[in-house]
Amino acid sequence: MNEIPLVDQSLDKAFETYEKKFKALADQKRLRIMNLLCQNGSTCVCDLVDLMGMPQSKLSYHLKILLDANLITKETRGTWGYYELNPNEVNHLISPELCCLFRPTC
Repeated sequence: MNEIPLVDQSLDKAFETYEKKFKALADQKRLRIMNLLCQNGSTCVCDLVDLMGMPQSKLSYHLKILLDANLITKETRGTWGYYELNPNEVNHLISPELCCLFRPTC
C-alpha cells in the first residue's frame, strides 16, 4: 500500500507567499502603479491619483494589495503617503529560489 506523503508545511507557506504576490501582479492597474513607481521613484499618493486617473479610494485599494504582497513600501510624511517599489522583493520574484520550486533538483 502506498503511503500518502505528508504535506510539507514550509512549502505550503512558500506557495501561500508567492500566491499573494502573483495575485497582486495579476492586475493591469497594479502593474501600471508599479511601473510608475519604477519610473518615478518615491511618489506621493496625491500624484498617483493624477497619474492613474482614478479616485483615491480605488487607488488605495490597489496600493493596499501591493503593500500586503510587500511589492511596494509606504512612508508617511506629514499627512501624505509616499509609495516606492520594493526592488528586493520584485527581484526576489525572478530569483533562483522561485525557480527551484519547479525544478526536480536544485
